[in-house]
Amino acid sequence: MASSNDHPGEQGSSDPLKLIAVRDTALSLDEVFRAVGDDAAGGTALFVGTVRDHDGGADVDSLAYSAHPTAEAEMRRIAEKVVADHPVRALAAVHRVGELKVGDLAVVVAVSCPHRGEAFEACRKLIDDLKHEVPIWKHQRFSDGTDEWVGAC
Repeated sequence: MASSNDHPGEQGSSDPLKLIAVRDTALSLDEVFRAVGDDAAGGTALFVGTVRDHDGGADVDSLAYSAHPTAEAEMRRIAEKVVADHPVRALAAVHRVGELKVGDLAVVVAVSCPHRGEAFEACRKLIDDLKHEVPIWKHQRFSDGTDEWVGAC
């Protein structure tokens, strides 16, 4: 899928949206961290969402994420809003789709800002809005043989 910059983390790029993607391959913390590197940033906040082994008191064996074709565009829209509302120097967000197992990375987002408080605030806004607004759905399979679809993640 696409990224907004052919050279993530490249200094001198005026667009703070360095990497926005929905992927069916394993995610990389290093790639996302490098993408938000900026010499003018004093704080970088990174959030990693992983597949946990339980949900609502039930043991989770595995899950699959599926995305609407507009998911990446929605991620970009949310990222642009975060950039407009916070002093973001660089931002990256990548979400996984497909089959995942316990411990796999499901989503990685990062934001760099002039100061740490701004970075924490912008990163939290980014992941919270992605979770609530991007049309990505989770199909969980439990060890008791049941399964469940969970709304926009």
